[in-house]
Amino acid sequence: MKDKCTQTTNNKLIVFQENRSKLIVSNKAQIETTKVVVDGCEITSGLRCDFMLLAQDLEYFIELKGQHIDHAIKQLITTINKLSSNPKKMKKTSFVICTRSPINSASIQNLQVKFKKNFNSKLIVRSSPYKHEI
Repeated sequence: MKDKCTQTTNNKLIVFQENRSKLIVSNKAQIETTKVVVDGCEITSGLRCDFMLLAQDLEYFIELKGQHIDHAIKQLITTINKLSSNPKKMKKTSFVICTRSPINSASIQNLQVKFKKNFNSKLIVRSSPYKHEI
């Protein structure tokens, strides 16, 4: 990762925000994490998600959206393939945090199965703001 795109922190709260979408990661144990700005820094062209978080042996891929979840999924997949240390095996969690979710729960469940099978990633699609514990 490019140094200018990363920030190492052990803060109890790690906030990712863009426009009206917000993800708060609770880091109660204050483990050392690396926050990566993907969009416009680590990857500057093509599809890419907004942020990545590295914590212990986990990778978190984060896309903050208004409502276009299908596009967010494509952005996550492209970023996982480009930046993951092992796209198929490394344990991951992928987030789509949106201001409103126009996609039905059956579609989300199908995507969750696909992410688990193809990327060893849990897929979380939630409305903003969302809080997640690591």
